[in-house]
Amino acid sequence: MSATDTPTHPRTLAVDLSGEALHEAPPMSYGAYLGLDQLLAAQHPRSGEHDELLFIIIHQASELWMKLSLHELRAAVRQIQTDDLGPALKMIARVSRIQAQLIQSWEVLSTMTPADYSLIRPHLGQSSGFQSYQYRHLEFLLGNKNAGMMTVHRSEPAIFAALEQALTAPSLYDESLRLLARRGFDIPAAKLERDFSQPYEPDPQVEAAWLAVYRDPHRHWELYDLAEKLVDVEYRFQQWRFSHMKTVERIIGFKPGTGGTGGVSYLVKALSLSFFPELLSVRTAL
Repeated sequence: MSATDTPTHPRTLAVDLSGEALHEAPPMSYGAYLGLDQLLAAQHPRSGEHDELLFIIIHQASELWMKLSLHELRAAVRQIQTDDLGPALKMIARVSRIQAQLIQSWEVLSTMTPADYSLIRPHLGQSSGFQSYQYRHLEFLLGNKNAGMMTVHRSEPAIFAALEQALTAPSLYDESLRLLARRGFDIPAAKLERDFSQPYEPDPQVEAAWLAVYRDPHRHWELYDLAEKLVDVEYRFQQWRFSHMKTVERIIGFKPGTGGTGGVSYLVKALSLSFFPELLSVRTAL
């Protein structure tokens, strides 16, 4: 090359650990695909305290996990309705893994001390996790029906209507009992067609049906697997409730909750609720 030649330099690309060049400015970037601009701009601390960002992100992340849980469980209900249990079992199992993430989130939040939280709490107003409409929808879908829990959402017509629809629709367990009936098990008609807005009441004939499944799992493998997947969900949900209760107890003691609930006392009561009662009682009968 002579002194008068202009050197040309190849355009340098970023290189990953395998030595392969990466693309620059792809048409669809990672941030654009995930909507990161909107997602990362959705935190609006009000107190100016260091720990408020932790408090907000933990609850926002929990809402995202609940959104995914609802997506999976709604699809699982549709698959059960069409007797296609393979995909339904995978979806329900995925929800159990999601619940493990929700349980772990309380471990992170519990690093907030009572003193830290006391600086944030005045800025929360009357907002409370009790007002999470996705959590309420999740409980309705799993079978904990209580119309009184919807009143806090009456001022939001679209949310209230969606919850009312979930309240009156068959739950995941209701559809599982309908599946048992279609597979030839003696499920009382009063359990198959009822006012689904009312809480489910245990029935000895339903327990007897599940007992038959558990006594011959090879013959009824799909139903047995479904039952165990449902038990997994209930087990994880109870762990989530317990971790929630103990985290609240650790941070605020026995003060009332910001949304007007009893705080720890309200959360303790929730631990007595069961979504799939005969799947627990059948273990005593085995």
